[in-house]
Amino acid sequence: MRYQESKEQSAELLRQVIALMGQHDAPFNPISFTVWYEYVSGMNSWLTQAVALAMASEARLSGATLLRLYQEGVAEVDPSTMYKIANELQQTMAGMGEQASKTAQRAGQFDEQLQGLTTALGNSDAAGVTTLISQAREGTALMRSSVGELEQQVTAGRHEIARLQNELVRVRDEVLLDPLTQILNRRGFDEKLAVMIAQAPEPGCSHGLVMLDIDFFKQVNDTHGHVMGDRVLQAIGDVLRSCAAEKAYSVARYGGEEFAILMPDASLEQAQKMAELVRQRTRAMRIRDRRTKEVVLSVTVSGGVAVMQLGDDKQRWIHRADSALYQSKKAGRDRVTCA
Repeated sequence: MRYQESKEQSAELLRQVIALMGQHDAPFNPISFTVWYEYVSGMNSWLTQAVALAMASEARLSGATLLRLYQEGVAEVDPSTMYKIANELQQTMAGMGEQASKTAQRAGQFDEQLQGLTTALGNSDAAGVTTLISQAREGTALMRSSVGELEQQVTAGRHEIARLQNELVRVRDEVLLDPLTQILNRRGFDEKLAVMIAQAPEPGCSHGLVMLDIDFFKQVNDTHGHVMGDRVLQAIGDVLRSCAAEKAYSVARYGGEEFAILMPDASLEQAQKMAELVRQRTRAMRIRDRRTKEVVLSVTVSGGVAVMQLGDDKQRWIHRADSALYQSKKAGRDRVTCA
């Protein structure tokens, strides 16, 4: 059970949650309440860190931010959707089983007819043979029809199962996507990173990790508002997708205004080039007013690059890339540093 607090404990958490909700811009809805409840209770370590990162760049968290935090760190796959898929799969399999049973029953009847015909032939019963041959012909037609129906049922069932499998993949992928940028969220990043760490790189290669952070993003929100801030985040997501598309690298919104690129079987030089490509394309990007088409602002990113080393675990590897990112910030921003 996810929530096991006593009535007294939950009452104290409720008091803290209401106080926090009043300090931010997100609406008073169940999603906001759940995020703040898990935050103040300390039950969700990832959420605790993610909220702290969000508040570092957004003093009053918006509804969009709370929704993102909920989807990334709290929500599971919708149970009603899973029930619907499971029910449809059960119906498909039941239909195939019923048709198979029907075919088996007819096969048993046909076998009895053939046995009778064999006996009649052995006894030289001409009259009986004629009748049994007629029955065997009818049985053959029924068997042919039943087998044809079974084949159609199996084919239809195979297609339906494939559709349901695709639906399951789609539902699961939605849980791993950041709704604003449509790239991997933190949960998706963690899963991809775990897979990459578990796989040995090709000979002569390593695995690359690029961490990127939008420079002065808090000023964007403070000066132009959260709607414009969201547009900047979406634009960075587009840049990441375009840069990583050729090699099918995984790109993610790591948290707030920080992004990541996972590069399996890549050298330090390749990871650095990727980070520089993102930095240059971001620098060239112009955010325009949708009504006047006037350039409103431009942004830059700072990057940190690290390749996986012998003995690296997830925390150590991310820490080295983050430290390199911090050095880029410290050195003046809009640059890439390798660990």
